[in-house]
Order: sequence, then C-alpha cells, then structure tokens
Amino acid sequence: MDHRSSERPSTASSHRSRRSRRRLALAVPVVLSLTASLGFLPAAASAAPPADSARQAARATGTAEAPSLAYVVNTRTDHRTIASVQRAIAEADGSVVATYRQIGVIVVHSANPDFGAEIRKARGVQSAGATRTAPLTAAGTTDQGAAEVLTAEQAARTAKASKAAGAGEPLEADQWDLRAIGADKAAKINPGSSRVTVAVIDTGVDDTHPDLAPNFSAAQSANCVGGKADTSEGAWRPYTADDYHGTHVAGEIAAARNGIGVAGVAPGVKVSSIKVSDPDNGLFYPENVVCAFVFAADHGVEITNNSYYVDPWLYNCMDDPDQRAIVDAVNRAQLYAQRKGTLHLASAGNSNHDLDSDAIVDDSSPDDSTPVTRTIDPHECFDVPTQLPGIVTVSATGVDKEKSYYSSYGKGVVDVAAPGGDARYQIPDTPSKNGRILSTMPNNAYAWLQGTSMASPHAAGVAALLKSEHPWASPATLQRLLKAQADNPGCPASYDQDGDGTQDAGCEGGKRVNGFYGHGIVDALRAVK
Repeated sequence: MDHRSSERPSTASSHRSRRSRRRLALAVPVVLSLTASLGFLPAAASAAPPADSARQAARATGTAEAPSLAYVVNTRTDHRTIASVQRAIAEADGSVVATYRQIGVIVVHSANPDFGAEIRKARGVQSAGATRTAPLTAAGTTDQGAAEVLTAEQAARTAKASKAAGAGEPLEADQWDLRAIGADKAAKINPGSSRVTVAVIDTGVDDTHPDLAPNFSAAQSANCVGGKADTSEGAWRPYTADDYHGTHVAGEIAAARNGIGVAGVAPGVKVSSIKVSDPDNGLFYPENVVCAFVFAADHGVEITNNSYYVDPWLYNCMDDPDQRAIVDAVNRAQLYAQRKGTLHLASAGNSNHDLDSDAIVDDSSPDDSTPVTRTIDPHECFDVPTQLPGIVTVSATGVDKEKSYYSSYGKGVVDVAAPGGDARYQIPDTPSKNGRILSTMPNNAYAWLQGTSMASPHAAGVAALLKSEHPWASPATLQRLLKAQADNPGCPASYDQDGDGTQDAGCEGGKRVNGFYGHGIVDALRAVK
C-alpha cells in the first residue's frame, strides 16, 4: 500500500516475506526480552546505497552550516547505560528529542554529518542510524492524490436505495464491502464494545465528522510527528482536507450506526488517531512510528491499523547501518506494544507482487531524496512494520471475493484477506456501481478509495469484534481467532483478469492457506457468532 495514495499501485506498495517463515529474523543485537525471540540473518546481499548516504546528503547541502538530520539510537534499557549514551550523544553534537527508556530507543537531531558513525562507536550503543536521507525541513502541505468524492446526486440516489432495502445508514446501499463479510448482519448481533479501541496510525483523523465523533477516543489520540507525542486538543487531526487517508480508514473501522452516512465494520468500538505523517512531504518516518506504537501501548489501545510502510526505505537492508537501526527501533516499539496487549494489522501492498519471490527491483528508495535502483532479496531486506514479528498482514479483495488486481500476495506472507476494492474487474451491483470502498472524509464528506490500505482496516474491524467477544484474548490468541473465522475461497483455477491469455498472478497453496488469501477472507458474522 502506498500510504500517500491508496488508489495508485506502485513499487512502493510491495510488502515482503521470508520463504519458509513469514516473519523476519533480525540481524540486530538481541536486546531486552522484546527481541529475544528473534534470530539472526547473514548480511543481506543488497545493492543498497552506501551506509554513509545520509551524511553525504547532509554535506551536499552546504559547507558553512550543516542542516540537521534525525536519528534513532538504540541501547539497553537500564538507566546507567541510557545516561551514558545520552552523554555520548551530546559529545557527538546531537540533541535528544525523546527517550523511550522502556524500549531503549532515543530519538536525536544532529547537524554533525558524522554523527551516525561517531555514535555507533559509543559504549552501550547497539545500533544507530539516520531515519531520513534529506535534511529536516520547514512544515508545508502534502498532496495524497485524488479520491473519488461522493456527489450530492449520488448520495440522494444511494439514500433512496438504502431506504428501500431497509438499510440502517443512508449510504449503506453502496457499501458492498460490509455485506461481503457479513458486517451488516454482525452489527445486529454485536456491533463491538466501547471498551475496545482501534488506533489509526496514519495521516490524522477528523474526529469532528458526524460519523466518527460518537466513537472517537481523544484520550488515546496524539500527534507523534517528530518522535514525541503531542496530546494537545486536535493535534491528532489531519493538516488539511488533502490528508484524508486516516479519516477514510477510521470510518471503515468504526463509523457509527447513527442514521448518518456510512457504517463501519465494528460500529460500536472506539477509534483513535495517532498522526505520524510528516507535514512537509507526507512520509511516515521511523521515529514517528516508534512514538505511535509506544503511545498506543501506554494508553491501553487494543488494536492498531497500519496502512503504510516506514519511510524512507521501501526495504530496509540489514547490511546498511541506518536501515538496520530503523528496523531495530520500530521492532522494539511494536513488540513492546504486543507485550502490553496490542495487536497490529498492516496492509500487504499494491504492486501485485509475489512477496515470496527471489528478487524485487526497488527503484523508489530513498523516497525523501534521490532514489537509487537496487535489486533486493525480500527475504533479507525487510518492509517495516509489515514483516515484523506478530503483525497481521492483509491482502485485498473485491466484490467477487477475488484478489484485487493490484494487491500484493505471497504464500507465507499474507495472513488474511479483506475487502479493499477493485474498480477495474469487480464491479458491484450497487446504486453507484463503484468497486472501491466508500467511507468518511474530512469536512463531513464521503469518498471512494481502493487499496490494501482499505483492506487492513476491514480486518482490524473484525479483530475488534473478536476482542469484544473475547476481552481477555492476548494479541497472539486474537490473531489465531482472526485466522480461524476467515473463509478461504482457495486458489482460483485461473487468474487472467484482463483476458490476454497470460496469468496476472500465481497463487500457491491449498484451500486452508494460500498466497492470495492467507487463511482466508475475514468474516464479521462468524466473528460475533
């Protein structure tokens, strides 16, 4: 999934896997009990840019006064080691932005072009690296691409059809996705508990939207941009109406059944917003995501939805010290959240790639400066957070319950599938005949989007229903329940969607588990029964 545009398939959408085992074994020092379950990998044979790429970028911007870059510095969690590392950071001309003592991650800014190389030599530092390849810049606005906005004429036609069908919400007749997983029927049995919160780690959520306001949890919301949580009123909201991605995702999960607009998969649960998108370029930098996972864990969030990958690297190769440090830091944070009871779901990507392949060409990284084309082995260079241990990866389907044409896939990679939309080959018999997903937008609007970004929140909604039914379920148990209730159509006999005689993707596996659907398409009705 491309977190900046759910509509367009891109190389940046690809999510990766291990051949024999879906989750990566990190080639980083084993620290704390959080990473004790992870093994080691050999150095990745990647064509990654040089390890000092960030420092070269800093030097290139000027010689008189170097600009600041952001870094993550990873160490042990004891106070003595952290204090020692903080002194070393100061000596290397770095300033501490935030210290996450519970996971041993320190977010740092430094204008010293050699900061990374210097701090990695400091006693107690286990990994450290730049989280971007371009200097920190002033705030601006970001463009996420166009969405297909619902018009007044379409809304009136859909409302009429919804009323005739006895649907509870005015726009529900256009929500084929709810019916595809039985969410409309499930809501009559159990709409979800208000004691369960799904945090949308994304571009912000417009909690003033009438379909979101009834279920919004401000106490569990924050702005984590910069790596430090800001919980001031409204800090979690989108910068502009163009930053609509998170608001759309939130509606898919928990839009209220209140006679207004649309309904979410779990209309009785709470939804919160943890904003992590950079105001200047819309990117999701590692320190922001570290902050988000820790904040979610410390504020009692049961489930997080992650419709993004961590920038600036589409794949993080473990033989590059900057990328290695990114994987280490984000993994510590998400494992910390799991240990405190939080289940994470993430989207699989929009490239129609087999994520269990031997090689993938990455021509989009780093995406905050000049990309360098490299061929990587997706079993050795990792997508973050999707490939981290315990995270549920979700592929996308359309109204016919076939894999969406854009959705990435892979045996041993995808855990479950869910409606993400397919406006090209799977057109529903609805008033608007739109194969995308209709949901909430900023400023009280509604629009259609498609992508695995839309599939993940559908699965998150079903996970929230399961958590409502089984409040004491751990993240691991909840994941097992999510897989158990899924319905697997099995690999199709043919996947030639454009009819040109060539298979558009190859599905491996059987009826129980396969590369297109994982354990199957989530089923909200079965979840509440």
